[in-house]
Amino acid sequence: MKIISTNIGKATTFLWNGREEQTGIFKYPTDQPLFLSKMDVLKDTVIDRVHHAGINKACYLFASDHYPYWKGMYPELNWDWGMFGENLTVEGLDESTMRIGDIYKIGNVLVQVSQPREPCYKLGVRFGNPKILKEFIDYGYSGTYVRILEEGLVKNGDELILQEKSENTLTVKECFQIILAKEKDPILLQKAINNPSLPEYKRDRLKKYV
Repeated sequence: MKIISTNIGKATTFLWNGREEQTGIFKYPTDQPLFLSKMDVLKDTVIDRVHHAGINKACYLFASDHYPYWKGMYPELNWDWGMFGENLTVEGLDESTMRIGDIYKIGNVLVQVSQPREPCYKLGVRFGNPKILKEFIDYGYSGTYVRILEEGLVKNGDELILQEKSENTLTVKECFQIILAKEKDPILLQKAINNPSLPEYKRDRLKKYV
């Protein structure tokens, strides 16, 4: 796995239900390294800090491998890296094998996989079509947030080198599935609840289904 694009955004204003709102989801490639801090990506725009950034969502990674599928779905869009609001576009990222709790070295930064990305209405704003929310969920490959264990710079070409594999086998894809599924698989449910790397508030919500 390696970074093929570092992306940041500026505040973009849009109309939603008759009123103006802002979002930072419109991210575009930059040729500069990014500094990953404990709470966010330096110089990036985060409007809604209740649902974005913070310790468990400091940086968002998305796989370049998924772009061909989505380009086929939305050929009319002006495509570039960062379309999904990711800070790091990563070649070879596979949510079906990457586990919640895995620790990677990227450049001089140490990160831990924390949780999948759950789409909100602003992804529909970015794509100009609200139906992408259901399509994104059905597709099943969400990208992942990471928490920053050791701050530092990352740049294009940096490889993601596995430092420690989580003992809990819950993958990012499985976690995405169990969070959003109406019918909860009991085995996945227990794996998620018992994974200490998944944010506590996520585990508490899942405990209601036991």
